[in-house]
Amino acid sequence: MPWSWRLQRGDGGAATVPGLPEETFTTQADAESWLGLNWRELREAGVEQVTLLEDDVVVYPMSLLDPG
Repeated sequence: MPWSWRLQRGDGGAATVPGLPEETFTTQADAESWLGLNWRELREAGVEQVTLLEDDVVVYPMSLLDPG
C-alpha cells in the first residue's frame, strides 16, 4: 500500500513546493524519514500542516508550525 503526504497551507488548501515533487513511499518509515529530511523546506514554502495517508486513508495530521 502506498504512503504519501498531503501538504496544506494555513487556510487548509493544498500546497505545492516548487522543485519538490510529490512522492509515494512503500513504507510508513520511508514516508516519515522523507518528512524528517524535508520539513524545513516545506515550512519555508508556506506548508503549515502535513497529513500522512496510507492509500487515501488519513493516518495522522501534523503541524509544521512552532509550538507555542
